[in-house]
Amino acid sequence: MDSVECAKVAEYMLYKGMVVSILRLNKTGLPLSWLSREEAATLYVKEQVVWSLGDEQFRLHGGINRCGERSYLDVAPIIACDGSVRSHPFAPTLSNRFLFRRDGHRCMYCGFQFSDSQLTRDHIIPKVQGGADCWNNVVAACQRCNHHKGGRTPEQASMELLAVPFEPNLFEFMYLANRQILGDQMEYLQSRFSGQRIWEAA
Repeated sequence: MDSVECAKVAEYMLYKGMVVSILRLNKTGLPLSWLSREEAATLYVKEQVVWSLGDEQFRLHGGINRCGERSYLDVAPIIACDGSVRSHPFAPTLSNRFLFRRDGHRCMYCGFQFSDSQLTRDHIIPKVQGGADCWNNVVAACQRCNHHKGGRTPEQASMELLAVPFEPNLFEFMYLANRQILGDQMEYLQSRFSGQRIWEAA
């Protein structure tokens, strides 16, 4: 598929109302944030985009000049921007939304999938036993399983934990933060996943 065909596909996706975000990286390739197409276009205009990746180009249309030609700007799904590179350690925010997405909206005890409203945050080592509220000690659990487990550990409650909890790295956290990820973006992020969960593009 050439660049013109990719742009047409991207325009069709926008026409259908898909909320597509642009993955912003620093110039070394580390993810920074998800941007709207308009925010990404601003970085293009300011000439802050140093390189880009992805086959699907999102075409944004501008005004019409005196010759009757309409201007446009093609925005790539992944853009790397100029600027200072910080080397501080990454600490992912723990929230139920990110936790449930990490665990695939699946109860880590019974294995069934549930909606956000039907899931709870379960502490493997309960807080009443000194357990911490951190990524490595929490899993998604349905209300029934969480109620049955109560203030006990899985061993004490004779309940099997289906997967080991883990703290997502930067690339995994960027996946958790966006519900609609394009194939090119997923391929880029997935190259640095830890492999503790199997996730797919939206």
